[in-house]
Amino acid sequence: MTEEDWRHDRIGSAHRGTNPTVLRRLDAAFAVIGDRQFLPGYSVLLTDDPAATRLSDLPRPRRAAYLADTERLAEAVERSCARLDPAFRRVNIEILGNTDPYLHAHVWPRYDWEPADRVRRPVWLYDEEECWRGERHALAPRHDALRAAIGEELDRLGAVGPWA
Repeated sequence: MTEEDWRHDRIGSAHRGTNPTVLRRLDAAFAVIGDRQFLPGYSVLLTDDPAATRLSDLPRPRRAAYLADTERLAEAVERSCARLDPAFRRVNIEILGNTDPYLHAHVWPRYDWEPADRVRRPVWLYDEEECWRGERHALAPRHDALRAAIGEELDRLGAVGPWA
């Protein structure tokens, strides 16, 4: 497998330490920054079990751990994005599973600067070529500060315990 092949095995490459998008290893998942950053801070929570295709595939304690990890990543994205961009509004969390066959949760930061016809609608309505495929929004070194901020927040949130 080449370095570029991590996209074909995101979970396996995260376990092997070769997935460059991994922010942190959490209790039941890997927090990763999204390949596309048209909404800066977009992150994904990948299950650590490649056989899990839906939440119900996990035993109940692992489900609870996965959902707790989802909340932790969402809060880390929220705190980071609010600190870095005063136009930050909120985060949206989605577990869809329509394209990639493994359990994963999308954490989407939303901003006041988004176009009026998009800000209150699902992110999937953004232009495919411009946002999802073009190089303009591809994850790059210019996102390193954002990436570091989310990782630091994940560390802080992990240090305080689940009910602090």
